[in-house]
Amino acid sequence: MFSKSRINEPGPKQASASDTTPTAPEAQKPASGMAAPATAPKAKPPASMLSADLVVKGNMKSTGDIVVEGTIEGDIRAHMLTVGESATVKGEVVADDVVVNGRIIGRLRGLKVRLTATARVEGDIVHKTIAIESGAHFEGSVQRQEDPLSNSGGKKPMQLPGGNSAPTEKN
Repeated sequence: MFSKSRINEPGPKQASASDTTPTAPEAQKPASGMAAPATAPKAKPPASMLSADLVVKGNMKSTGDIVVEGTIEGDIRAHMLTVGESATVKGEVVADDVVVNGRIIGRLRGLKVRLTATARVEGDIVHKTIAIESGAHFEGSVQRQEDPLSNSGGKKPMQLPGGNSAPTEKN
């Protein structure tokens, strides 16, 4: 009643016009009238690279990743920022994840901050988690906050109802 199928038996396979295996260009085409599945994951875009010979004067903002090897004179806001060994950033840095291999002169705010052995930071660091490797140079203050990316972490004078600033020092 049942016989063994010959499909799985080894042997020479002859190409014929009845082969149903599509070629590479045909395999990439969606079925007629059907759109590509919306659940396909998006590929993460590559990081924006700023090479060592580049000097930028002005602020930078990105929702992606930035790798700096040159000189930036201005504030940087990004998802992830990597400051290369030859890089210098003069301004405020705000990012979810910051890796400093080079030099930052200014305030640094990040959820996760890492200063490598070649890092040089002159300024205050506000973080949720921080790692400082042996050999890193740091001059400034370190403050842990649950949400270091919010602007409320700054040390600004408190405003009084009349619009005047509260005195910061007593004489």
